[in-house]
Formats: sequence, C-alpha cells, structure tokens
Amino acid sequence: MGQTKEYAYAEVDVLDKELNFIVVYNDDVNTFDHVINTFCEVLKHEVVQAEQCAWIIHTKGKCKVKEGSYDKLNPLCTAILDRGIFAEIQ
Repeated sequence: MGQTKEYAYAEVDVLDKELNFIVVYNDDVNTFDHVINTFCEVLKHEVVQAEQCAWIIHTKGKCKVKEGSYDKLNPLCTAILDRGIFAEIQ
C-alpha cells in the first residue's frame, strides 16, 4: 500500500522516426524499361513490383515507390533523379 511507480521517458527525435515516401512522377521522356530497371537496381524492387509501380505512374501520374526515414530515402531519391526520373521525398 502506498507504493509509487516512477517512469522514465526517453526523448525521441520525431523527424528521424517519421515515415516518408519517395514519390515518382510520370513524364513523356523515360521508357517503361528504364523506369523498371531503375527501380530494380536502386530500390531493389522485384521485377513484378517495379512493373506495377511503373504502370501506376503511367496511369495515375505518380506512385509512392519506397517508404522509410528521410536519411535512408535521400540517397535513393538522388540516384533516381540522377537517372533522369522525376522523384521527390514526401
């Protein structure tokens, strides 16, 4: 009786834990093969996943192709941009 519990709270860096996405947009320049190969090489997608993303981009205008922390997505997004495909982190 009369016991008191103490709790310790850890400070968490919220920005580092936020879920972000690489969003790729449709264009009239890149071929399906180029986009699919990029997703397989850069994002390590399986061919079927890369094809599905490419088709969604073609029909809907954009697609979230990868999720994760900003620090992990930034170099991947840069690699996609370097291949001439328009992408951004949201």
